[in-house]
Order: sequence, then C-alpha cells, then structure tokens
Amino acid sequence: MYAARGVLAVQTDRGTSIVPANRIAWTPAGFTHQHRAHGETDMRIVFLPAELAERVPDRPAVFLASGLAREVILALTSRELEPAARARLQHVLVDELHEAAEQPLQLPEPHDDRLRSIAQRLRENPADNTPLPELGRQAGAGARTLSRLIRTELGMTYYEWRTQLRIYHALVLLADGHDTTYVAHACGWANPSGFIAAFAAVVGTTPGRHRAEQAGLARDGHSNI
Repeated sequence: MYAARGVLAVQTDRGTSIVPANRIAWTPAGFTHQHRAHGETDMRIVFLPAELAERVPDRPAVFLASGLAREVILALTSRELEPAARARLQHVLVDELHEAAEQPLQLPEPHDDRLRSIAQRLRENPADNTPLPELGRQAGAGARTLSRLIRTELGMTYYEWRTQLRIYHALVLLADGHDTTYVAHACGWANPSGFIAAFAAVVGTTPGRHRAEQAGLARDGHSNI
C-alpha cells in the first residue's frame, strides 16, 4: 500500500502502520487488516505473488519509497500491462523494498488491559502530559510495572511510545491542513521547536517540508480517493 499523497493508517493485530506520503506499507498475507485515509489521499495497492513476498519481511513494515519504487508502483496501478511486463515490474519493486530502509512508523498495540486503557486515553487526548506514576495509579499498576510491561510488549519506553502516538496524530492534523504551531500544542509539545525535532527524528523531514511535499504532490494532479 503506497501513499502518493496524504496519510494512511494500516491497522493489524500487531498495531498501526503510519504511512505518510512517499512511504510504502507492507502487510503480509494472513494478517487481517484495515486502513484509513486522512486528508486528500492518493492510495495505490499492489499485490505480490507468494514467491516474491518471501523476499520481504514476514511482518507488517513501512519503507521509504525510492524514486524508482514510486514510479514502479504508479505504473503497476495505472496502466494495462502484459503479464510478463507486470512480473518484471513486481521483481523490480521487491528489489527496491529489499534495499530500502525501514521507517520507525509502526505504532504497536498493547495487549495488557492496563496499557490498553492508557493507550485509549492518549489516543483521545495526545496532549495529555500526566506522568507515568499517576497514569499507573489510575490504571491500577505501579510505574515500574507499567514500564516493564511497555518494554516487554512494545519494545520501547513509555516516552518513546507516547512520542510515536503523538507523531501519528500530528501527521493526521497536518494532512487536515493545520499549521505547525497548532499541531505542536495539540499533540502535547510545549513549543514548536521540540515538536519539529521529534517529528524529523521519526518521519525523516520537518513538518514544514512535509507540508510542502504534500502541496507539490497535489499540484502534480494525482487522482484522489
């Protein structure tokens, strides 16, 4: 699944893949999933034959789309191709994915009920800055217990998890046309500079450049869904 423009969210039982423009989300066969588009979105979907799918991860992942991968996906989803030509392009796409860097845009889904209640609270209000000990008191677990659960289930610290969740919401708000200052405060940062640094660390570009890319893609005239 490729976002030529806009932001996609692809949800499986492993969590949510956050897919801003020019990223590719890969979902292996056998994973029940659903997706949601935010903003003006141009979404392309490519299916891979089983023998090629073996060369990409056996779990959901997000990749940065190279220029070649982007053009291959656009060709596969906008042209009538002979079977042999389609197969060649699919091989090229898999070669590009095999070499591409994975993006830290996977928001894992907790399974422990206490963590799920905290996740729901943060989804409803990503600007919530309640300290972890207080969240633990309300959820019925100590801060150490929660920290251990988060590390075990999600593979990161609480603050890394919260930042990932906030960046997801930031991408949605940016896709809806909000400016950087509004998004920073709505997602819990005290000032725009802190938000810009966190956004760039996760997405690989600043919010301003991300918005400019979106505007440029919109001018290219891709079809909307």
